[in-house]
Amino acid sequence: MADAFSTSSETVIHRVVDVTVKTNTPLEKLEELYQIKETCDFISEHQFEKVALQFPDELLVDSVAVAVEIERNSNAKPFILGDTSYGSCCVDEVASEHVGADCIVHYGSACLSPSKRLPLMYVFERRPVDLEKCTSAFRDLHPDTQSHIVILYDVNYVHAINELMTLLLPEYPNIVVSELVVEGEQCYSHGQIKRQHDDTRLSERDNSQVVYQFGRRFTLKGGSGITDYSMFYVGQEGATLRNFMMTWNRCSFTSFDPVKMTGRTESVSVNRALMKRYYAIERAKDAHVVGILVGTLGVADYLSIIQQLKETIKGVGKKSYVFAMGKLNVPKLANFLEIDIFVLIACPENSLLDSSEFYKPVVTPFEMEVACNKKREWSEEYVTDFRHLLPGGQSHVPLSDSQEEDDETDVSLITGALRSHNLLSSEPAASSFGSSVVLRNQTLTVANANSAASFLAERSWRGLEEKLGETPVVKAVEGRRGIAIAYEEEGTSP
Repeated sequence: MADAFSTSSETVIHRVVDVTVKTNTPLEKLEELYQIKETCDFISEHQFEKVALQFPDELLVDSVAVAVEIERNSNAKPFILGDTSYGSCCVDEVASEHVGADCIVHYGSACLSPSKRLPLMYVFERRPVDLEKCTSAFRDLHPDTQSHIVILYDVNYVHAINELMTLLLPEYPNIVVSELVVEGEQCYSHGQIKRQHDDTRLSERDNSQVVYQFGRRFTLKGGSGITDYSMFYVGQEGATLRNFMMTWNRCSFTSFDPVKMTGRTESVSVNRALMKRYYAIERAKDAHVVGILVGTLGVADYLSIIQQLKETIKGVGKKSYVFAMGKLNVPKLANFLEIDIFVLIACPENSLLDSSEFYKPVVTPFEMEVACNKKREWSEEYVTDFRHLLPGGQSHVPLSDSQEEDDETDVSLITGALRSHNLLSSEPAASSFGSSVVLRNQTLTVANANSAASFLAERSWRGLEEKLGETPVVKAVEGRRGIAIAYEEEGTSP
């Protein structure tokens, strides 16, 4: 486990940082790789004046050249967004609004989470893929030509999928290819808008099942379900593939890595990963103080899920606090020892955070609902998109109307202690006669409410003391030179 409170000075000085330096793309290839003509047409068609260009870290070397070309071929003023507020896969609408941008052009990998504040255009990387080796790996992994297979892929390989299907369809008639779907009236991809309500007419026409999730849409044959299909993923191992595997955990997965040019059967134990997440749910049931981490300000309906979580947590007698701290790391969260568990609100790809290095577990909104909502049971369904948990979503489960009637206790699988489902949820009834005697609450009598306020009161150090009016005013003096391990005036130790 990482030391979140202090770091050895020698470790910092001798640390070796691996940096992959990407060379600048030649000017003659900028047009093709960054779709400058399509971007300028998008800007001119809507008469945008200020355009925010969001680049991930690995593409920042080309950002200036792309901005110059866009400004030269359109009447818009481009602004480069370098360091994103949260994950680079999400659209940084907050930074765009700081410069008063009229629209956003998002480059590189994207989670395709819906955004509603500003008009948006996606420009994906055109990463190379060897189609011959990809088709060869597909045949080796799926020798049965009658297999039912869904083709999934990273967004940066969308340009090669049509050619891949041309090579595979004559041999494999039952494969289904997913297509990228940009949701929202103001979201554009390759100059097209695809709306979800088109799927309903398609489903009613041929009695097929349309699956729409994570910005992908594919149609299953009538009478078949998602568990009847295997998944073949084109892309590198990462958050996107992990998200697919956790959601469709009953499907077998194979993949082809275009960088290593190898195919493999994904041997990651999904059941083991799910049990690890279930352990976090048990920790959430034991928790008394919950920290809600705002990991996105751009994904639609994030305010709604915050409010729903606050109500759910309050309904079982837990206390909640909301934190907005940008990109998460171990030292940041270690500052709040009074928090028993954190719940992260982020896009589906960033919500599955590995919290093994953190001092307190970090769970998803779905896992928190399993811990707090008695009507939601732990089953084969795993939800990473928090919008599905909201009213009207496909996985929404309403809260119980009466918590007092469900005053049950169970045994913690971690501590072995008894715990109540509605601890502190029922307040003593106020007397209409104004008497000083209040009704006795049996739950309050035997329970210890470990709130953040009581925790702070027990700490020996409670932060910096202001001491207003007690500190004398002095003139500024020259400070020390050097680093904390060895200031210049201290000399060097023998």
